[in-house]
Amino acid sequence: MGDANPIRTLGDDSKPSHESYKNTIELPVRNNVVHLQSDTIRLVQNGCSFYGLRSEDPNQHLKDFLKLVDSLDLDGENRERTRLHLFQFSLRDQASNWLERLPAGSITTWEDLTTRFLAQFFPPGRTVKLRNDILMFQQHQG
Repeated sequence: MGDANPIRTLGDDSKPSHESYKNTIELPVRNNVVHLQSDTIRLVQNGCSFYGLRSEDPNQHLKDFLKLVDSLDLDGENRERTRLHLFQFSLRDQASNWLERLPAGSITTWEDLTTRFLAQFFPPGRTVKLRNDILMFQQHQG
């Protein structure tokens, strides 16, 4: 009988391995899976990239992303799966790092993904600051 926890050496632990890697986004299982073409992935990468910078508008990124992906004319059953699958390709730099740091399999729906995305890149404090800037706006003479 094999040991359930074999002894590992320091050399074993220092070798790169893909075994523990799991995607943050867990795609819903469907019978009629639409396979993505590399051209579609490139279209998303070139058409709507989000870097996670403070100067970027995450709401606008979601609108641009949905406009692009929903133009693929998929049926309703595959729409959410395709959105989830392609969204990771629209993120760059800080935004991509944020997604990769989330626990594996922690995102299972489009609603969950957009809620977490907006909470990270458009936090409530930013909304309050913008509201206060608008309310405190004054026109000076001249």
